[in-house]
Amino acid sequence: MTLAVVGTDTGIGKTIITAGLVSMFRESGYDARAIKPAQTAFPEDDDAEYVAEACGDESAGVRLRSRPEPLAPAVAARRADDPIEYESLLDDTRRALEDSEVGIVEGAGGLRVPLSNDPQREIVDLVADLSVPAVVVSRSGLGTLNHTALTVEALRNRDVPVVGVVLNQYEGATVAERTNPDELERMCDCPVWTVPTLSLSEPADSTAVSDHLPGPETFL
Repeated sequence: MTLAVVGTDTGIGKTIITAGLVSMFRESGYDARAIKPAQTAFPEDDDAEYVAEACGDESAGVRLRSRPEPLAPAVAARRADDPIEYESLLDDTRRALEDSEVGIVEGAGGLRVPLSNDPQREIVDLVADLSVPAVVVSRSGLGTLNHTALTVEALRNRDVPVVGVVLNQYEGATVAERTNPDELERMCDCPVWTVPTLSLSEPADSTAVSDHLPGPETFL
């Protein structure tokens, strides 16, 4: 079983949701693993390592490509004079997924973020070429309706099934936050789940994600 975790933007909380999903599947007896095809701002940022720490197992997170600057992968690779070759990355991602009973691919930024240099491809291309369903991670507050609906539409235009939307850092403090879940269910015709603010600085917090999501059977 394979799943992609994509976001409407950078800094949206994809990593903590990914860690929560991996942890949930592992606690249910599955050999689950997160695959990060392209990591930038490395080594300061290392999403695969965060998942590994959250799960207490180095094998829980795999990083395939890394570049040092905090930029889109293709841009960071070009500036480092170390291009990312798409077919090679796609093949490596597929192999990493084959080694996992449950593989969860975490994107970088939003869907239209440039991923590779040769040829030029974006995150959405990788998700579509892997032929995997996706979970969309979005902000909870004002402005998320447009960003989320466009992201869901872009995935479906590429024949990517959308399992559901996660509204991250949900506090319900504003009218927009409180009305967004129902409105997005109507707009996107898929389940919408809310997850409260959790800290990336504490990997153990990611295990609390599963308290706010349905069980593994929803994603299988």
